[in-house]
Amino acid sequence: MEAFVEAPTTMNKPSLLLIAFDGEWTRRSVPSQRWGRAFAKNAQIPVYEAGVVGYPQRMRDWNRRQKD
Repeated sequence: MEAFVEAPTTMNKPSLLLIAFDGEWTRRSVPSQRWGRAFAKNAQIPVYEAGVVGYPQRMRDWNRRQKD
């Protein structure tokens, strides 16, 4: 599993995207980006800034499989 911290936008609060090894994912609002990074660190999950590194290909592949 990996965590991707997403910056807030004018429409959305900061969020934490958790992506499993097979690409399945879930997104949850978090109080702040700092909180999201601390959560991932505490859970010993690798954490990345989504706006910097983007999302892994396995997430896009999983989304495509769900449409079939």
